[in-house]
Amino acid sequence: MLQPPDFDQLTLSTSLGQLVYYQPRLATTTAAATPMLFLHGFGGGSSAYEWSLVYPAFAATYRVLAPDLLGWGRSDHLSRSYLIQDYLTIITELLEQLCSTPAIVVASSLTAALTIRVAVTRPELFKALLLVAPSGLADFDQPYSNFFAQLVSTPILNRLVYSTAIATPFGIRNFLETRQFARPSRVTQEMVDAYLASAQQPNAEYSAISFVRGDLCFDLAAYMPQLTVPTAVLWGEQSQFTPVDLGQRLVELNPRAIQQFTILADTGLTPQLELPAVTSGWIYRSLALLKVR
Repeated sequence: MLQPPDFDQLTLSTSLGQLVYYQPRLATTTAAATPMLFLHGFGGGSSAYEWSLVYPAFAATYRVLAPDLLGWGRSDHLSRSYLIQDYLTIITELLEQLCSTPAIVVASSLTAALTIRVAVTRPELFKALLLVAPSGLADFDQPYSNFFAQLVSTPILNRLVYSTAIATPFGIRNFLETRQFARPSRVTQEMVDAYLASAQQPNAEYSAISFVRGDLCFDLAAYMPQLTVPTAVLWGEQSQFTPVDLGQRLVELNPRAIQQFTILADTGLTPQLELPAVTSGWIYRSLALLKVR
């Protein structure tokens, strides 16, 4: 759970607990600057670190905010199963409390899909959406299922699986190298350390198990046609869990709102970690295309 230099750690009280978020230490932009909120995805050890190689590039122009979502990073960890509504509530409260004007929201994976649901019901909170591989992981009525989901559905095994197979140096590195990245050589020790520190927080297993078990999954295809916020989508060509053809099908449901769909070669699920400079360039180009400042 490393944070970039010259960024401070702050806390926000929400209806579900305390959230940690990061913002620039020195105010380089005016209070009227457009807020830019970076939301990380879910998985063992996820946190705001996921975007930490990207969001400093925008601190001079936008009011950058990068939270650890509930149950991840340094934010509060509830000792219960997590529900979809928990994260819809948290995303809404982050926007309401931290952003006095409509925000640009940059989000990835399942969190990006949840953000779309918030944007459908509260479009006035958003200026634009920049999304990396948004998926509800049960899209087009396809059931969510994997080997780990079956294991962690067993109460006796779930915490054991988490502590021995996920929240370990080997487990973190193995997942990043074989499942999350297109090229294992791009995984650094800093990345492993950051994910491991988040995964080993007290009660961190509850959010991770809820995610792996499929409690937070839904059919994003049911919400895509209702989106009205200007949106750009980036997809790693070698993303294993959410293939490119899924992204193409989802984007085709709403070409009016989704004005750009970019496939990035030689990257997996998190191009923001694999190729942060390229991802930053995509964000800048997308903002220009969407005519957002």
